[in-house]
Amino acid sequence: MLFALWKGIVLGLSIAAPVGPIGILCIRRTVALSRLHGFLSGLGAATADALYGFAAGFGLTLIMNMLLEQKLWLQAIGGLFLCYLGVRTFLSNPASDPANAAGDTLLGSYFSTFLLTIANPMTVLSFLGIFAGIGIGSAGENINSAIALVVGVFLGSALWWFALCFTVGLFRERLNVPALKWINRISGSIVVLFGVVSFIGLLR
Repeated sequence: MLFALWKGIVLGLSIAAPVGPIGILCIRRTVALSRLHGFLSGLGAATADALYGFAAGFGLTLIMNMLLEQKLWLQAIGGLFLCYLGVRTFLSNPASDPANAAGDTLLGSYFSTFLLTIANPMTVLSFLGIFAGIGIGSAGENINSAIALVVGVFLGSALWWFALCFTVGLFRERLNVPALKWINRISGSIVVLFGVVSFIGLLR
């Protein structure tokens, strides 16, 4: 069970580490708002990953089939949400106190990335492949190992977001308003690009 926990932590780190729209949002929110905003954004994604891992590990086929059947709608909603967040980020005007100027809440930071990750049902296929490859199937076998693995995935993902936001936060105080404005423009453009790519994927 302890081995499964450590394996889950490694998996969580590897799943969270690639730079995608969530990573860009976490970095931007850490710089423009605070480390806590950035970390909670990552924690929202980690929660969604853990839920998908739970569904894969315990063979919740009804939920998985429902998500996969609606993957086009979910992908469209996710792409639209990314475009909205990207445009909002691009147009945001940092002030001397960006935390107050941005109008974002801690719960908003958490739930926005949670919803973005949930809107990508293909994530569950990744977990299905991972769980099958390490011998945790859908028949309910190795329940303790499955629980430990899911907990490990969450902890590993959360650890990555904490390390990322803490590191980025070290440079936050050195940035002035013009630099923050460019960060908003660049990160907003990248997030919009991810949204456009999501829409293009619907045409395939």
